[in-house]
Amino acid sequence: MFKAFRNVFRIPELRDRVIFTFLALIGFRIGIYIPIPGINVEAWQAALSGAAQGAVGGFIGFFDVFAGGALSNLSIFVLSVTPYITASIIFQLLSSVIPSLKEMLREGESGRKKFAHYTRMLTLVLAFGQGLLMSIAANNYRSPNLSPVLFVTLATVSIAAGTMFLLWIGELITEKGIGNGVSVLIFAGIVSRYPTYAAEALIGLTPLEWILLAAVAIFIVIAVVAVQTSERRINIQYAKRVVGTKIYGGSSTYLPIKVNGGGVIPIIFASAIMTLPSMIAGVTATTVDDRIFAIGAPLYLVLYGLLVFFFTYFYSSVVMDPNDVADNIRNYGGFIPGLRPGKPTVNYITSVMTRVTFIGALFLVVIALVPYFIRGASGMQQIWIGGTSTLIAVGVALDIVQQIEQHMIVRQYEGFMKKGRLRGRR
Repeated sequence: MFKAFRNVFRIPELRDRVIFTFLALIGFRIGIYIPIPGINVEAWQAALSGAAQGAVGGFIGFFDVFAGGALSNLSIFVLSVTPYITASIIFQLLSSVIPSLKEMLREGESGRKKFAHYTRMLTLVLAFGQGLLMSIAANNYRSPNLSPVLFVTLATVSIAAGTMFLLWIGELITEKGIGNGVSVLIFAGIVSRYPTYAAEALIGLTPLEWILLAAVAIFIVIAVVAVQTSERRINIQYAKRVVGTKIYGGSSTYLPIKVNGGGVIPIIFASAIMTLPSMIAGVTATTVDDRIFAIGAPLYLVLYGLLVFFFTYFYSSVVMDPNDVADNIRNYGGFIPGLRPGKPTVNYITSVMTRVTFIGALFLVVIALVPYFIRGASGMQQIWIGGTSTLIAVGVALDIVQQIEQHMIVRQYEGFMKKGRLRGRR
């Protein structure tokens, strides 16, 4: 392991990429502590502490994890890159139902650039909209030297500009650093909260409870790694084709179907729906039924789990259409051994996807509910260990390790794992 780390800094290009990523993350963490203009930070934090004990407390803790602590400071990076994630999901879903968007993705590099441009435009609109709502919510905690209109204007522009700046930083990390830039920023925000959780656990738990909590955390990480790298492979055989004087095909490959093909998106969808009533109640000063919508209530957890299960199937069906997959296999002269092209191939791929997605859906339900069980058992309401944050952190960490491995193996250096890259499981 230590030899692999030394080898990272022996490759000039890889060393420059790692250093650039590190410096970009330092800039990101500095921006977390820059508040929006005109906010009374002490009054805001006091109000946030009171709200954390109410109906929206779960949402505040959940959001602050992804913002890397920016919400407690109401910094210019308070939205982090969540508007971009939302815009990406919206366009990804629309591309499955709007033919023009689907064709745009098939146009090659120019089509992908155009698609990315539209995504950034929607990100800007969402950033202004969400920034405006957040500025209005924080208007009561502004400095008395600013009028309400001026404060809302400055705060909205600052929040939107902070989001677009992070998006730019993320694109630079993707181009000149290591890993997917946007994912790396989210990873940094999540990991930055772990020392605080560890300190709270050391102070608030007995040694035995702390050991049990650490054991659960390690088990969650191992389970996430196992599922994230697992896939079901469908064997595909390509027939030989003679084109002029050349022979193509005659090879065998496989179609990978990941166990957790939806990633963390089903959990994000379900969380957004379940926290919506509590958010509306908090803004409008109305009450909601605590038996259903209170964060962590038994019925809330049941509905939350069912929504995660549903969105896992929904998103998997949107991302991977068995009809398109079967058509692509046939168009390239391939076939699944023992099956005729066309409807039999579609039915087989659909049945495999259904079984694999069922396992992935159960996994996501468990991952989504783990934080609530840990908080209930430990009594520490500020800890959001496991669940969505771990799923994202482990996924990004695996991606970074795999990219570093690729750079090192190409230059004949030994990677972090002596047996090669991470391999999917059948």
